[in-house]
Amino acid sequence: MNAISKTPLSLEFFPPKTQEGEAKLRLARRQLYALQPDFCSVTYGAGGSTQAGTFQTVREILAEGQDAASHFSCIGATRASVREQLSELRSMGVRRIVALRGDLPSGYGEQGEFHYASDLVAFIRAEAGEHFRIEVAAYPEVHPQAPSPQADLKALAIKAQMGASSAITQYFYNPDAYFRFVDEAQAMGVLLPIIPGVLPIINAEQLIRFSDSCGAEIPRWIRQRLQAFGDDSESIRAFGLDVVTDLCERLLAEGAPALHFYTMNQSTATLEICRRLGLGRRGAQVQPLNMSPSRLGAASPRWR
Repeated sequence: MNAISKTPLSLEFFPPKTQEGEAKLRLARRQLYALQPDFCSVTYGAGGSTQAGTFQTVREILAEGQDAASHFSCIGATRASVREQLSELRSMGVRRIVALRGDLPSGYGEQGEFHYASDLVAFIRAEAGEHFRIEVAAYPEVHPQAPSPQADLKALAIKAQMGASSAITQYFYNPDAYFRFVDEAQAMGVLLPIIPGVLPIINAEQLIRFSDSCGAEIPRWIRQRLQAFGDDSESIRAFGLDVVTDLCERLLAEGAPALHFYTMNQSTATLEICRRLGLGRRGAQVQPLNMSPSRLGAASPRWR
């Protein structure tokens, strides 16, 4: 078995809002479990607005025999409310938390007793010791609200000092940004694993809109190719698979410790990328998907 096939990977889901969404997510999870993920994480809405759905989805994943990590945002929370929620997570059997500052819902006036994710990390360690493995967020292309790249790196360093176990990055499509970020973090003494977050390209319009709002850069050549395809969804999917597979290959070849897939509650693209990479731990077999051949002709541009 080669080094890539042994690569740890994790999967991220969001709590569905409808019964139809719940059924689709259960099906996607069953298909993705063929990858033998190290854990599956579940996102948490602004101000904890999806807490019930997050915890319910976490319960289902645990019942399905998988390790589950609950996202946990602290903005707007009190120490008492966080203590209560930590107790609930412990009673559920959760051993991993993705600790985030989060965003306040629109019109929410009070910020609560926590101002930064590092405050939450420190509180969890004080309350629960080493019971939870704590993942935190990292931003290779700089958090959109950070005053400077150096301030953003310092924020990660503080989270590490407070007891974070590892970091998961915002998605990106420029691997040089990731490797530069890791080098600069290590130069500041941040030695925790920094795991690249990977977002498969499924819907061009949605990707461009979301990236523009969250500060994730889409390299010019990728953006122009996506826009040139117009509404040709088949070519967009084929191009996206090539681009993201190439990205992952370089990340792993140059030392990324793991991959974290933002699945968008879908299985097809993540499964196909992992099949191309030879991912699938402990002998799990990931079958080729029934997808139309690429209509791109020449291979997509390689990363420089």
